[in-house]
Amino acid sequence: MSTATLEEIEVQTVADILEQARDRARANGARYRGALLPHEAWQLLQSESRARLVDIRSAEEWALIGTVPGAIQVQWKLYPDWERNPRFLDELEAQVSSDNLIILLCRSGVRSREAAEWLTREGYNDVFNVLEGFEGDKNEAGQRVIAGWKVRGLPWSH
Repeated sequence: MSTATLEEIEVQTVADILEQARDRARANGARYRGALLPHEAWQLLQSESRARLVDIRSAEEWALIGTVPGAIQVQWKLYPDWERNPRFLDELEAQVSSDNLIILLCRSGVRSREAAEWLTREGYNDVFNVLEGFEGDKNEAGQRVIAGWKVRGLPWSH
């Protein structure tokens, strides 16, 4: 994938973003609505009133690594055992509705894919996964500096 920052990305229409996300998810065998690149997720949040970003990382990750301003925070798995949060659905439903476009964000896109597939099985139709996640994959030195929400220059705070 490209390492372009937000300033280098061409703005797309909501319809184009959703179509590309659906195509990308199908091509990857995903069982949820769509797979978004970080800049596509940001564009949807800016231009689609039904879009909700849900950061599903752990509370420890939010505190130590940073957060996306305005993101809904609901832990998918609980640190330190990484067991699924038994209250996940209740906590999510308290903050989003079934007609929202639910955009899930985790550290690298792995947990959010799992959660997107789970929510789809639970009957949610408009669930999207942010590929690359908040921090992206590790480089050869074990650092998360090659992709992801932060590296792409999207809004975040510590």
